[in-house]
Amino acid sequence: MTRPPAVAIADGAAATLAEHRQEILAGLTAANKRLSPTYLYDERGSQLFDEICTLPEYYATRTELMLLRDHAAELAALVGPRAEVVELGAGSSLKARLLLGALEDAASYQPVDISAEYLAEQAEEIARAYPSVAVHPICADFTRPFSLPRRTRRGRTLVFFPGSTIGNLSRTRGAALLASLAERIGGALLLGVDLCHDPVVLRAAYNDSQGVTAAFNLNLLTRLNRELDADFDLDGFEHDAIYDAEQARIEMRLVSRRAQLVTVAGIPVRFLAGEHIVSEHSHKYVPQELTAMADAAGWRLERSWTDDDDRFGAFFFRAS
Repeated sequence: MTRPPAVAIADGAAATLAEHRQEILAGLTAANKRLSPTYLYDERGSQLFDEICTLPEYYATRTELMLLRDHAAELAALVGPRAEVVELGAGSSLKARLLLGALEDAASYQPVDISAEYLAEQAEEIARAYPSVAVHPICADFTRPFSLPRRTRRGRTLVFFPGSTIGNLSRTRGAALLASLAERIGGALLLGVDLCHDPVVLRAAYNDSQGVTAAFNLNLLTRLNRELDADFDLDGFEHDAIYDAEQARIEMRLVSRRAQLVTVAGIPVRFLAGEHIVSEHSHKYVPQELTAMADAAGWRLERSWTDDDDRFGAFFFRAS
C-alpha cells in the first residue's frame, strides 16, 4: 500500500502574489523595474520550466543528470546509509529520483518548493515510487526562513540544491543562504552550479528557438493579471535574455514594445517603449570562486565533478 505524503505548509509560503503586493509594487515602480524570480513559479510556470529543461539549447539539466548518473556510486558512499534528503527548489524532483535510487536505504525526502499544487503532485509521485522513503513536502520560499516538518540528524542530512538555482540569488545573498543552511541544517550539501563558459551557448539556453522560455517569462504577467488584478497586455511585451559578462550572469527581461500604462493592484505603472522588467538573474561561477564562497559560509569541499566542456559542476560539501 502506498503511503500518502503529509503536506506541510511552512511559514513564509505564499499562496498568491497578494501577500507580496507591496514588494511587487515597489519593484514595478522603481527606476529599474524588477521582480523576484520566485514569482515565475506558479503551477503553469513550473510546468513550463520542466519543458525548458528538455530543450536542446538548455544543456544544464541533462548535464547535471549525467553527472549524477556517472558518479552515483561515489555519491552514495559519500552520503552514507539512511540519509535524510532536503531538496531546495524541488520542482519536478527528477534529479531527486535519481539520487534517491542511488542512495543506500534513504530515510526521508523533504522537497521544498514555492508552487503548492505542483509540489503536492510531485510528492505523491515520489511517495508511490519510493514507498520506503518518508516524504514530507514543504511549501515555502527557501530564500526566506522555513521550518522542516521532520527533525533531521545533522550527520545524516543531505541538503540537495541542484539546477544552479543558487544562481538566481546575488552572490551576497547566495553566500548568506549557504551560511544559513550550514547553521540550521548542517550535514552534507550537494550543489549543482552553472559555470562560466561560452556566452553564445549561455544566451541560447535562455532564448530557445521554440519560444518556451518566452512563454515561461510572459506567464509572469498572466499571473500578475490573475492574482493582483493587473491589466498587462501580453502582446505589448516580449521576452529577452542577455549575458552580462561583467557580472557573469544572464539577465532575463520582459521588454515593453511601446509606451503604455498598466494598472497593478489599482496602482498605475508607466512603461516607456523599450523599458523592461528584470524577472530573473542567473549568476554563473568559476569553481574556485564557488568553493571559496562555500568555505566562508561553513562548507568544506570534499569532491567535485564537471562535464568535459566545463559547463556545469556538481560540488559535494561537508559542514565544517
